[in-house]
Amino acid sequence: MRVAIFGSPFQSEKLNQVWSVFNALHNLEAEIYVCRTFYNFLASTLVNPPAITGIIDSNDFSADFALSIGGDGTYLRTAHRIGNKDIPILGINTGRLGFLAEVDTVEIDAVVMDLYKRNFKISNLNQLHLSINGKSFDEYPSALNEIAILKRDSSSMINIHASVNGEYLNGYQADGLIIATPTGSTAYALSVGGPIIMPASRSLLMAPVAPHNLSARPLVLDDSAVIDLEIESRNQSFLVSLDGCSFTMPCTVKLQVTKADYCVKAIKRQGHTFVNTLRKKLMWGIDPRR
Repeated sequence: MRVAIFGSPFQSEKLNQVWSVFNALHNLEAEIYVCRTFYNFLASTLVNPPAITGIIDSNDFSADFALSIGGDGTYLRTAHRIGNKDIPILGINTGRLGFLAEVDTVEIDAVVMDLYKRNFKISNLNQLHLSINGKSFDEYPSALNEIAILKRDSSSMINIHASVNGEYLNGYQADGLIIATPTGSTAYALSVGGPIIMPASRSLLMAPVAPHNLSARPLVLDDSAVIDLEIESRNQSFLVSLDGCSFTMPCTVKLQVTKADYCVKAIKRQGHTFVNTLRKKLMWGIDPRR
């Protein structure tokens, strides 16, 4: 079993749990490859860093599985590193909420054994693709959660002219506009009042950020939609954020957002469902008075 591990710095109280990941893999004689930044963190934190097979320094690697140790941000960065390699990803949560990194560290031994026995499900998560002036934005080829168009600073709103499938939809005078996948519906889009969308839904979500016109509401589209955007701003520039990674763009560019042509393969444990995750993470059904 060949495993690629990506991670972020974690709290000291999580140290034993993270050690258990490596111990479980060692017990199964797995080949362990760790991304350079995470291994450097482990080497600087631990007296005896875990034994590994090799270091991942570039995007030229292969593995049977990828483990993301951290929170949802770490999972998104892992998905970016995996790209179109078709490597399934398991998220191990050492962060806080964790919709994507949904496996608790107390489950490590059982989870690693499930990987070894191939006892899991694969959920194909759609991504978004960004084109600029008709050319693919290769600096960040796909976004798992969302692509957000945002004003650059705390000054005036921007005006985002949006068309869907060649038909003009609206001019959003707002702080920004979020285009999200079902996966991203529980992320930034949720914080601006967007709906939660079931993962298997073939949908995209458009949600304005602090719109000036209160009739501008979140909109759910078919995932085959082609969304074209042109932006006006007083300072002649704006931000494009792909899964939280931001780039400054001039208002002269034209953007197009479509569904990407490859998915993230997310590993899900048997018996784990999105409904269960919602109930657990959002504490639905729990009486706060008790």
